[in-house]
Amino acid sequence: MNFHEVRFPASLSFGSVGGPERRTEVVTLANGFEERNTPWAHSRRRYDAGLGMRSLDDVETLIAFFEARMGQMYGFRWKDWADFKSSPASVDPDYLDQTIATGDGVQAAFPLVKTYRSGAFSYARPIVKPVAGSVRVGLGRDEMQEGVDYDVDLATGLVTFQHPPEENEEITAGFEFDVPVRFDTDQIQTSVASFQAGTVPNVPIIEVRV
Repeated sequence: MNFHEVRFPASLSFGSVGGPERRTEVVTLANGFEERNTPWAHSRRRYDAGLGMRSLDDVETLIAFFEARMGQMYGFRWKDWADFKSSPASVDPDYLDQTIATGDGVQAAFPLVKTYRSGAFSYARPIVKPVAGSVRVGLGRDEMQEGVDYDVDLATGLVTFQHPPEENEEITAGFEFDVPVRFDTDQIQTSVASFQAGTVPNVPIIEVRV
C-alpha cells in the first residue's frame, strides 16, 4: 500500500472532530423483531481536520502536507487526541496496560492490540502504527528491554522477541499509537481572512487498512 511513515502535524490535528464508525446491517422482520449483522470486524475512523481561523503559516503547512501526499494517493499517520495510548488518558503508558498474548514456547512475534471493555464484553483493536520510543513490553509481569529482549516494527506493530516466550507466559505491553489514514478528498479549499490569518473549513480524513 502507498503509505508514508510521517505524522500529520499534531498541532493542526488538535481540536479536530472525528471518531470510530461501524457498519451495521439492520433487517426488520414481519413480526417487528430485528436481525442485525455487520460485515466489519473492526471499526473505521473518520476525522475532519478543517482549520478554523489560523495563521497563514499553519494554512501553508497543511497545504504542503496535502501536496506531499498527492491528495488521496498516499496514507499517513494521524494522532487521535481522544484515543492515542494504551493507558487511561490521565496517566502515561505502562508495560502492564494491555495483555497482548500468551506464550506457547514456539511463537516469537506478536501484534500489539488495545482491548476496549464494557461490562462483560470487549473488543480487541489491532495497533499497527505504534509511536517510536513509546512501546514498553512485559513478560511474566517483568519489564523487558527493547533492543535486547525484543524489537518493535513501527510500521506494522509487531513485537518480536529474541527468544520465544515460554508456554502460558503472559505478554503485556503499553504504548502510544497513531491511526493510519489518508485524505478523503483530492481538493483543499482555503480562504484568506486577513494578511495574517486564513481558514480551511473542510479537510476530511479516513482510516485505511494496512
